[in-house]
Amino acid sequence: MIYAVHGTIEHTEPYLAVIDTGGVCYAVYTSLQTLSRLKKGEKARLYTFMYLREGICDLYGFGSREELSSFRLLIGISGVGPKAAVSILSVGTPEKLALAVITGDEKALTGAPGIGKKLAQRIILELKDKLSRDVAASPSSAGVAYEPGNALTEAQAALCVLGYTPVEAAMAVKGLDEDLPLEEIIRQALKRMSR
Repeated sequence: MIYAVHGTIEHTEPYLAVIDTGGVCYAVYTSLQTLSRLKKGEKARLYTFMYLREGICDLYGFGSREELSSFRLLIGISGVGPKAAVSILSVGTPEKLALAVITGDEKALTGAPGIGKKLAQRIILELKDKLSRDVAASPSSAGVAYEPGNALTEAQAALCVLGYTPVEAAMAVKGLDEDLPLEEIIRQALKRMSR
C-alpha cells in the first residue's frame, strides 16, 4: 500500500496530477480542490488510495487526510465509484460534504457532475446512518450523548465524516456552545483538533 507520494509536480490536467518522486513519476487522480493547490515545478505531498479492480490499478491522491477519508467513505457506498467520489470532492471541501450529509442538503451533492438526485439521497442516507451509529457508539464519558437534532451531536458526526474517531470528535466538541450555528461549531472543533 502506498500511504502518500511526495515530490515535484511535473504536469497537471483536470482530475490528474503527475508527481516526480525522485525519478519515478506517478499519475495520481485527484479532485479539483486538491488540484487547485498544486503548481507545476513545486513540491507537494498527496495522501493516496490505490484502487484495484478487474485489471484496473489507479492511484488517487488528496492534499489532506480529511479529503482522503471522505473519498474512502464515499466509495464505500453502493453505486459510488472513485470517479463519482472525486467529482463530489471537486465541488466542495470535506467540511461541506460533512455539512451536506448532516443537514440532508442533496443539492450540494447534485452540483457535482454525474451525481443525480437518487444517488445524492443514497449518499446522505447511508452516511447519516453510519455516522449516527458511530456517534451513538462513542463513550458517553466523552461528554456528548447522542441526540438527533442536537447541534453538538451533528457536529460530532460531521467530524467523523472528516475521518476523526467518535472519541476524538466528542472531545473536540465538548464544552462548545450548542446555540452556535452548526458550521461554526465544526470550525471551532477543527481549530481545537489542529493544536
